[in-house]
Amino acid sequence: MKYFLYCRRSSEDEDRQVLSIHSQRHEMERLVSTWREVEIVATFEESMSAKAPGRPVFDDMLRRIERREAEGIIAWHPDRLARNSVDGGRIIYLLDGTLLKDLRFATFTFENNPQGKFMLSIIFGYSKYYVDSLSENVKRGYRAKYERGWRPGVAPLGYLNDMATKTIAQDPERFPLVRRMWELMLTGAYAPSRIREIATKEWGLRTVKRKRIGGAPISLSAVYRMLTNPFYAGVLEWGGRTYPGKHKPVISLEEFNQVQQLLGRPGPARAKHHEFSYTGMIRCGECGFSVTAEDKQNRHGSRYTYYHCSRRRPDYRCRQPYVRAEDLEGQIARFLEEIAIPDRIHTWLLTKLERAAGDQDRDREAQLASVERTFESVARELDTLTKLRLRDLVTDEEFLRQRQELERNRIQLTQSLDRIRSDKSWFEPARTLVSFSRSAVSTFEACDPRSKRFILETVGSNLLLVDRKLSVDAKKPFRRWARTAGMSNWLGAVEDVRTFVLNPASQPILTRMRELVQVGKPGRGRKAA
Repeated sequence: MKYFLYCRRSSEDEDRQVLSIHSQRHEMERLVSTWREVEIVATFEESMSAKAPGRPVFDDMLRRIERREAEGIIAWHPDRLARNSVDGGRIIYLLDGTLLKDLRFATFTFENNPQGKFMLSIIFGYSKYYVDSLSENVKRGYRAKYERGWRPGVAPLGYLNDMATKTIAQDPERFPLVRRMWELMLTGAYAPSRIREIATKEWGLRTVKRKRIGGAPISLSAVYRMLTNPFYAGVLEWGGRTYPGKHKPVISLEEFNQVQQLLGRPGPARAKHHEFSYTGMIRCGECGFSVTAEDKQNRHGSRYTYYHCSRRRPDYRCRQPYVRAEDLEGQIARFLEEIAIPDRIHTWLLTKLERAAGDQDRDREAQLASVERTFESVARELDTLTKLRLRDLVTDEEFLRQRQELERNRIQLTQSLDRIRSDKSWFEPARTLVSFSRSAVSTFEACDPRSKRFILETVGSNLLLVDRKLSVDAKKPFRRWARTAGMSNWLGAVEDVRTFVLNPASQPILTRMRELVQVGKPGRGRKAA
C-alpha cells in the first residue's frame, strides 16, 4: 500500500516536547523498514501550528490523497495531523469515504473500523483540548504579569530581559540613546528618518545581539514602532486594558502624547528632512508660497546656494529675486543679535528669575496636594464604574472604554505626582535659556546646518522674504531688545522665561539648547547701549 509520510513541528509552546522534523522523519523511516507492504511515495514536512486550519503542505497532501496518489498516512502521533476540529474531521471523512484506508503512527495504534475511528476522534478532541487549555494558561499568565506591572516577551529597544527576576531592566548602553531619540523628536525639528540616521551613524546604535539575529542598525519601521509604543511612557496595554508599568519610563505620558501629535501633523508643519537648512520655513512676502533653495555653479566652477520663491501659484507670476545663502544667514545673525540679552539686563534678569523660582517651589507643594486629591477622585470613579457594571447599569463596551480612559488618567496622574515630587528648581533651565540667548550669534556661526535650522525654528516665527530682505518675529520667550527698553519689558521677559521653562514640552528644547551653548562662545551677543 502506498503511504505519505507527514512530519510537522511548531515553534510555539504547544510543541516544546516534540521531536524535530528531522528526528521525526528519521524515526519513522526506521519503523517503516520493519513494516511489510508499506511504500512511502512522498514525504511532507511542515513547520506550522495545527491549532487552526489552513496549513498549505497538509492541505496539499489531502488533495493528493483525494486524487488517489496514496491510500495511507504515516505520522509520529495523531496530533501531528490535527489539533483543530476541521482538520480532524477531514481525516475521518476521508476514512469514511475509503479514499484514505490506513493511518500509521509511532506512538498510537489505529485500525480502520468504527472503534478505531471513534478512538481517533477522541485523540483529535484531546489534542484540541490541550491546545485550547494551553492558550488559556498562557493568557492567564500574561494577564497576571501585566497586573504586576511587567511586560511579557522580549524587551523592546532600550531595555533588557532580566532572566533571574523575570522582569525588564534598563539597557545601560541603549537606554540613554533611546531617550535622546525621543528628545530629538520632541523638539519638532527632526523627522523619524533623520533621527534614525543620527542614532545609527553618529551614535552607533545597534540592536541587541542574540544567537542568530541582532547587532544591526535599527530600521525606520522600528523607529516608528518605538515612537508609537506607550511602553516607553510607562504604560502597558493588553486585552483592552491599560496597566501601569513598573519599568523606568523613557518619557512621560504627556511627552508621549505630544510625539503622537507631531507624527500626525499634516503638511509642512511636520518635521521633515531637507537638503538645505531653511527650506519649508520661509514664505515669500509677495505671493505667500514657500521659499525653496538650489545650488548653482558659475563659469569658474564655484558653487553657491540661492534661496527663492517656489513660484507654484498658478494664477500669479511672482517676481521676487534670488538671495544668496550667505546673505540670508547674515540677516539671521543680525536678528539673533537683536534678541541677545544686553549685559545691563543680564544680571538683573537672573536675580529676578532665581527669586521667582523660590516662589515656585512653594507653589509646588500646593500643586502636589491638588494632584493627590485628583488621583483619589479617579480611584473612586474606577470603583464606582466597577460597581455599575456589576449591577448591569453600563454595557461591556462602555465599561471597557471608560475604564481604559480612567486607567490612563490614573497613570498620568501617578507620573505627575512622581514628577512634582522629583522636580528641582527651574532656575538652572532658566539660566540655560538666558545663556543661549546671549550666545545665539556665536553658536549659530559655529554649528552645523541642521543645528542652525533648529536655532531659527526655536527663536523665530512668521519668516517672510521680500526683495532679498528677511522679516522675522521673535518667538516667546525671546524678544527684540530696544535701546530704551523699560522696566515693563524686563518684567515681561521674566514671565515669558518662567512660562517657557515650566512647560514640559520645552524640556527637550532646553536640553538641545544646553548642548548648543557649549558650541558657541558666550558673551558675543549685543552689548549694552
